[in-house]
Amino acid sequence: MRNIFIACDTDSIKKVKKIMQYSQIKISGYRIGYKFGLEFFYSKNGRKFIEKSKVKNLWLDLKIFDIPNTSSAALKSLKDLKNISYITVHMSGGHEMLKAIKRISKKFNQKFKILGVTVLTSFSNSSIKKVGHTRPIKNLVRKQALLARDAGIDGIVCSAHEIKFIKKICKGMEIVTPGIRLKGEKLNDQKRVMSPKDAFENGATSIVMGRSLIKGNIKNNIQNLVKSLK
Repeated sequence: MRNIFIACDTDSIKKVKKIMQYSQIKISGYRIGYKFGLEFFYSKNGRKFIEKSKVKNLWLDLKIFDIPNTSSAALKSLKDLKNISYITVHMSGGHEMLKAIKRISKKFNQKFKILGVTVLTSFSNSSIKKVGHTRPIKNLVRKQALLARDAGIDGIVCSAHEIKFIKKICKGMEIVTPGIRLKGEKLNDQKRVMSPKDAFENGATSIVMGRSLIKGNIKNNIQNLVKSLK
């Protein structure tokens, strides 16, 4: 079963409820899920809403990135959120951080999955040089994929353009791709993008879509997504 995660990029509980209400449809071969990032989780009642939610297939996108002890302590502080299926960490945190997070996650939820975020889809080869990286994105993501595999985490978050070579490295791991746009849409701040159908055909196990689905008429947007997958 492939996942379609809807990014609930808002600080409004009312908006999240609306997103959930209008996206509860069955798509053969696919399962709808919801991604909550920093904006919602840090809002006044965001954490409480997630804690009490009865909706399944929730992803907490916090991109944890700190020293191993602090990172694992941060994850431990989330152990009351029993309904969370996925959480993200930054691959740049290194091997020891990844191992520490995976180790602590097993203690409170065996079904909990750790996803390693590689290079954000807002980066291009030219923009990544400005933060000090001398290698092309493809080479950097390949190194991060090897690190994820060796650390034993559950999956990789990467651009759809990196899926094919990551599949060869991270066999059996989940591959989650943000930066997904319906054909003809504006890219906004995304650089490395792909359509939903192409991402799945390349081998993504899950995709993430935000503005494409939650801006404007959510029902119509979902229907456009369904059509694009045929």
